[in-house]
Amino acid sequence: MSTADIVNLFSAAERRERVVDWQAPGAVAKAAAAMSGLEAMCAIRDGILPPPPMARLIGFRLRIAEPGRIVMELDPHESLENTIGLLHGATAAALLDTAMGCAISTMLPAGQGSVTLDLKLTYLRPLSVRSGTISAEGKLVKLGRQSSYAEGFVRDGAGHLAVHATATFSMIGEPAKAK
Repeated sequence: MSTADIVNLFSAAERRERVVDWQAPGAVAKAAAAMSGLEAMCAIRDGILPPPPMARLIGFRLRIAEPGRIVMELDPHESLENTIGLLHGATAAALLDTAMGCAISTMLPAGQGSVTLDLKLTYLRPLSVRSGTISAEGKLVKLGRQSSYAEGFVRDGAGHLAVHATATFSMIGEPAKAK
């Protein structure tokens, strides 16, 4: 196959475009800082606070927020695929990192948060746009003063486990002072 033949394979008809809009995170972060983690997660779930820019970029949404547990959902799209037609592994990594971090947040008072120290993923089955709605569940395993531990699961639309994860998070911030 010549270079010209390859170039012709990628005609303008095959090109796609995706526009992403988001809310600047500063004002949202300020509003969320006055809420407990669970209140902030519920506010995002209920549309009171906009989702973070990364959620808009990838296209996932918060569906369940309860103490120690978060469930995110994603309707996979081809803009998340790699060159072999599967969802890039970073998609599941972003979903799980977010779901596990948010699960920890649901147990924190206003003014506290967490950041990822390590993230370990085990990919058990490939995901694609044909996988149906993908769910990512984050569960708090252990809440600590300096670090916390969480576990996560990504399932395809049929409920099959596709990715398992564990992560350690460093705790940041101080609880807001009572007025």
